[in-house]
Amino acid sequence: MTVNGKPPQAPRATSARRIGIISAAVAAGALIGVAGVYGIGRLTRNAGDPACKPSFNLAGKIAPFAKGEVAAVTPAAKPLLLPDLTFQDSSGAMKKLSDWRGRTVLLNLWATWCVPCRKEMPALDELQARLGGQDFEVVAVNIDTRDLVKPKTWLKEAGIKSLGYFSDEKAKVFQDLKLIGRAFGMPTSILIDQAGCEIATLSGPAEWASEDALKLVRSVLGR
Repeated sequence: MTVNGKPPQAPRATSARRIGIISAAVAAGALIGVAGVYGIGRLTRNAGDPACKPSFNLAGKIAPFAKGEVAAVTPAAKPLLLPDLTFQDSSGAMKKLSDWRGRTVLLNLWATWCVPCRKEMPALDELQARLGGQDFEVVAVNIDTRDLVKPKTWLKEAGIKSLGYFSDEKAKVFQDLKLIGRAFGMPTSILIDQAGCEIATLSGPAEWASEDALKLVRSVLGR
């Protein structure tokens, strides 16, 4: 039998075509959904950690003080909560970065084989002596991995007296910071607020006892 001179379509062919159209629509919707999820995820990551918004705002306020001897200090580009880094104190007891919650910290990674690290250590010691207290501490973590006596000996010979001694013989602190793009070389210094959020980062040495550095740290402390 013909309709308008054409043979009728087979029922199976018509059903197969309909199923194909529906499948294509479902697949397209799924792709849009996946793209939406990944897009939202990317926006969330770029927005940073909401808990660190105060530190991000503070980073913008201290930007004018990043000049002179501390011109290389880079204020935080987005709210960033740092990982809860672990290391040891002078007695070998385990410490965490979260142990300093409620205080502003200048975290510094150094090693005896790093010449710029050794050069800036007296200035870090003086910064601690001048501004260290209940609201601020320089936490210098040594990452020598071989001769574990050498760092303590060097600090004594260099006359470093105000800094506490902290160490990480596996250098995991450096690797953890490297994973989030905050450690590319030595020394590395990070200003951290009372909630454990990044305020600013410096890759390389600085004259931390200079007036420029003191003004920058005081601006963070509100002094």
